[in-house]
Amino acid sequence: MTTEEKIKKELIQRFGDAYKAFGLSKLMGHIIALLLFSPEPLSLDEITKQLGRSKGPISQLVRRLRDKHLIRKVWMPGNNRKDFYEVEPEVFEHAFRNNLELIKNNTRIAKQLKEKVKSAKNGSLHPVDQRMVEMEKFYLLMEIHFNSFLTAWTKERKKIYK
Repeated sequence: MTTEEKIKKELIQRFGDAYKAFGLSKLMGHIIALLLFSPEPLSLDEITKQLGRSKGPISQLVRRLRDKHLIRKVWMPGNNRKDFYEVEPEVFEHAFRNNLELIKNNTRIAKQLKEKVKSAKNGSLHPVDQRMVEMEKFYLLMEIHFNSFLTAWTKERKKIYK
């Protein structure tokens, strides 16, 4: 096995582990890693072959990755019958923004539950009151820090791709 093949194998393994740690499909991480490593867009057949997996699960995960703006379909001259895929140019930022959407959803949940608890308590104090206030403040602060990070990242990324 060449050094390049070893690096590719390790990248695929580590991305699979990282995606699994985030509660996502390990195979999803494998697809991202393979496309990050590949200098050219890959067809669904090539992805399937290189990962040694069947086409069904790969096809479903490719669709989900496209929906999350982590990969995109590209046109390859001379290949009108196959779809080709590559990572989105801002794949890491898109992944971060997907996490930010989860944070925003948690903030919405906290606000909604806080209002329901407030309207249902009929004057009695319940421990969940403070917990919902805490949850809302926690996720609002996370949103602020995530947005600050994205602002800083935008400047940093411009330095990379001058």
